[in-house]
Amino acid sequence: MDAESAKIGVVGAGSWGTALASLLGMKGYPVELWVYEKEVKETIAETHENKLFLPGISLSENIVPSNDIADVVSDKDLVLVVVPSHVMRETASKFAEFLSDRTVLVSASKGIENKTHLTMTGVLEDVLSDSFKNRLAVLSGPSFGREVAQKVPTVVTAASVDPTVAMFVQNVFVTPFFRVYTNDDMMGVELGGAVKNVIAIASGIVDGLGMGLNTRAALITRGLTEMRRLGVRLGANPHTFSGLAGMGDLILTCTGSLSRNHTVGKLIGEGKKLDEILADMKMVAEGVKTAKSVRNLSLRVGVDMPISHAIYGILYEGLLPKEAVYQLMTRDLKDEMD
Repeated sequence: MDAESAKIGVVGAGSWGTALASLLGMKGYPVELWVYEKEVKETIAETHENKLFLPGISLSENIVPSNDIADVVSDKDLVLVVVPSHVMRETASKFAEFLSDRTVLVSASKGIENKTHLTMTGVLEDVLSDSFKNRLAVLSGPSFGREVAQKVPTVVTAASVDPTVAMFVQNVFVTPFFRVYTNDDMMGVELGGAVKNVIAIASGIVDGLGMGLNTRAALITRGLTEMRRLGVRLGANPHTFSGLAGMGDLILTCTGSLSRNHTVGKLIGEGKKLDEILADMKMVAEGVKTAKSVRNLSLRVGVDMPISHAIYGILYEGLLPKEAVYQLMTRDLKDEMD
């Protein structure tokens, strides 16, 4: 695998997919970008801007947008998949037959499938042939697409069970403003990227209710505990959750103004209805669907995740945010390390 001459396709032209495609284009790679919406494809081709999902950002002219997913993934050394988690299975099913037997498939999507409780690479493994098992990787960490597109210094991790694959991904994506570490714990990296979105909704609710910094800090800390508990039960390395895909991404998403999940939570805390909030959003807040997956998965494997369950209750069972806070604060007392 030669990173310098890699042929690259990107599947998904939301803000994150577009930002990563532009980063690769700025490195000099000709990047084929699959765009779902015909009008977005035409706008990128004509103006070098994704006005719907990443407005105001000038994109690399090395990006070639396309509505033909087969063309985008065919004969590629690396295919980056950046689609919402709830359409990962459907999208992968569309392009699976067109992948080359040399292709490294990288997921930059964050979520857990509702029905199967699989991570995104788990979904890809389920859809693709067994030959892809050692050619899958994950790219994750504290990274807002807009800031990456603006060349703000950003640090992420590339995880794969095969160290040569992780290093290949590392070398493809690294730039002077985008530093990439490697990791062999795909499960931990993916769970960190998924669960943090649920905790970010909780953080937004706390802010929307007008609670203080003490509350937010406690929430983030105990949210990290929940993330680690679930990860360890599913075989992840506990140290992963102290790293970029765990603590790093959690802090960013729980505090950053560009976080869609935090925004959803804040509006809920201010009294707005979830349906109304989602109807006004152009982009997906992954934590809304992932809250259901995390709650059901934690019940299945017997992991205590009270914050995540409270968010499920607020989103799907009509639990009032203030009541959820009271319930969390008055739970049975226990040792912090439990």
